[in-house]
Amino acid sequence: MSGHSKWSSIKHKKAARDAKRGKVFTKLIKEITIAARLGGGDPGANPRLRTAIAAAKAQSMPNDNIDRAIKKGTGELGGGTLEEITYEGYGPAGVAIIADVFTDNRNRVVAELRHMFSRHGGNLGESGCVAWMFKKRGVIAIDKGAADEDRLLELALEAGADDVVSEDDGFQVLTGTESFSAVRDAIEKAGIPIASAEIAKLPENTVKVSGNAAEQVLKLMEELEDHDDVQGVAANFEMDTDEMARLSAA
Repeated sequence: MSGHSKWSSIKHKKAARDAKRGKVFTKLIKEITIAARLGGGDPGANPRLRTAIAAAKAQSMPNDNIDRAIKKGTGELGGGTLEEITYEGYGPAGVAIIADVFTDNRNRVVAELRHMFSRHGGNLGESGCVAWMFKKRGVIAIDKGAADEDRLLELALEAGADDVVSEDDGFQVLTGTESFSAVRDAIEKAGIPIASAEIAKLPENTVKVSGNAAEQVLKLMEELEDHDDVQGVAANFEMDTDEMARLSAA
């Protein structure tokens, strides 16, 4: 969990910079489109679409962009067909990595990802090689000053959360996938600002990395996250908070 939460915190701090380049909007639009294609265009009946719309609004995406993305997904507007593909592999020091991809060119993406893994001391693996090390869970991030820990714990558990973890700069509310929406709604109704909310793949156990291996892992993670067709990346690394902050700022 610690590797995921620390990496997520760093990603969110970079979000403003990425938004200026349009990357955040591009990824959010793809998620909305895929969610609408798979589950229909009604957010009330499609939890994945509802989560995607909430994430888009948190980044101040205009409603027109959201509506167009939904219509592309449902087929009301034309556009290229996106495939949803999961790629798995190993990074430096045997770190397990999963990349979720939305693309209209499978051959191009797999070649690019294989090159990224190889350049940073890892290798792209076969389907299923590391997926068993991860479990899908809801992760709702709350900034430290936004809520009282005891109140948040009581509220979240009552709504069906599994746990509330206190981190250096905030809280991570962990849920099952089936209770994610209910817990998020309960937190919002209580007036507690949510920094981020997502269904994430969390590792069942972690690999501690440091030094050169840690630097290579973060470079690989950043390159994967920055790829236009990569929607999200999960990994089972763990490293000291100070080292992660130092390497990410470099």
